Amino acid sequence: MKKITYLTISFILLIGINACAGYKPIFSTSNLQFKISDYSIKGNKSLGKKIYTKLYNLSQSNKNNTAVKNINISIEVSKDKTVKVKNSAGKILEYKISLNTNIEIKDYFTNNQILSHNFNYSSSYKTQDQFSDSLRLENKTIENLLDKTYQNLLIEMTVAQ
Repeated sequence: MKKITYLTISFILLIGINACAGYKPIFSTSNLQFKISDYSIKGNKSLGKKIYTKLYNLSQSNKNNTAVKNINISIEVSKDKTVKVKNSAGKILEYKISLNTNIEIKDYFTNNQILSHNFNYSSSYKTQDQFSDSLRLENKTIENLLDKTYQNLLIEMTVAQ
């Protein structure tokens, strides 16, 4: 009886695993076929360059494909750091960082606008006892906001194409 039960459970698991074999995500970066022909970065150049580098690395996976779309990309990034919480003595306890990114993508040959989107994200972090720890936490927060912007940009690009 135990052999039949184990065999039945194994068979059901095998069918369940096999049913998931054709899974494909809806928003896949492999669907993005583009090559960056020209770009411009405005505002905070170091943050804009980080977003551009991620997009450039993604576009390099298509460099051997002749059916890619050549695009112009304009990236404008602004960062705002404000005090969120102070204690009664006036010491800053928490900061809020806002990252506002405006991205425009146009076809290189026809100059038709493919995508124009504004991404605005913010996050807070608490100050640490050591300044270097606070700075490290601020940089980590900025990196998280850049990653979130990049991921949502890829989703918008997939929808636009």
